[in-house]
Amino acid sequence: MPTSPRPRLAVWKFASCDGCQLSFLDCEDELLSLAGEVEIGYFLEASGRTLPGPYDLSLVEGSITTPEDTQRIREVRRLSKRLVTIGACATAGGIQALRNFARIEDFVSSVYASPEYIQTLERSTPIAAHVPVDFELRGCPIHPLQLLEVISAFLAGRSPAIPTYSVCIECKRAGNPCVLVSRGVACLGPVTQAGCGAICPGYARGCYGCYGPMESPNTPSLARAWRALGSSRRDLLRAFRTFNAGAEAFRRESEANAD
Repeated sequence: MPTSPRPRLAVWKFASCDGCQLSFLDCEDELLSLAGEVEIGYFLEASGRTLPGPYDLSLVEGSITTPEDTQRIREVRRLSKRLVTIGACATAGGIQALRNFARIEDFVSSVYASPEYIQTLERSTPIAAHVPVDFELRGCPIHPLQLLEVISAFLAGRSPAIPTYSVCIECKRAGNPCVLVSRGVACLGPVTQAGCGAICPGYARGCYGCYGPMESPNTPSLARAWRALGSSRRDLLRAFRTFNAGAEAFRRESEANAD
């Protein structure tokens, strides 16, 4: 009796540091089990062997920053039955979205000796700004176990069980004292989506917002708490303009504190 073909998986890179793809490869033992369930059709970070589409599931890392990117992501979407974006670059524009707050011409002329040869977009934008996306997995980088959950969910035809609550919940579960309340340390945990296991607060440091805004974040309230601790508008501007500067809630709060 013939066996059913395994679902075909593809992993694509756009403007990014490759950190989320490396997180995938860090799964190691789990990848061996996954390899028996799917057929990896395209994953240049892991292998030069490629198979033609269509692909049952595409994982996309990186933001859209060039005219070529806008064309290529449409082709990836056309070839993909399901498309999941992974990491801050793909879901919020990444650290490169800092270009969105300045003139791109200034950056290009400062970095390149012959800027006239550079073809780039004025803004760095998430994948969802260009094509329909079936799920967004946050993080800078993503958590490998969360990625495995997303892949497993799509293979099983169910919704991924990824939390949308804040890092504060993870802190309470770990028994961490609140660094904002007990130490007066500025922390983005109350407005940041869980997923990292509250690593930074666990070492008495404030959360840096690596997983982007949680569901319905109250950033103005947190900004007031920071100012009560002595943080300046510049401190708040810099805090909200890091890995997820292009995420809507963080963008609005950073602009509210811009000089």
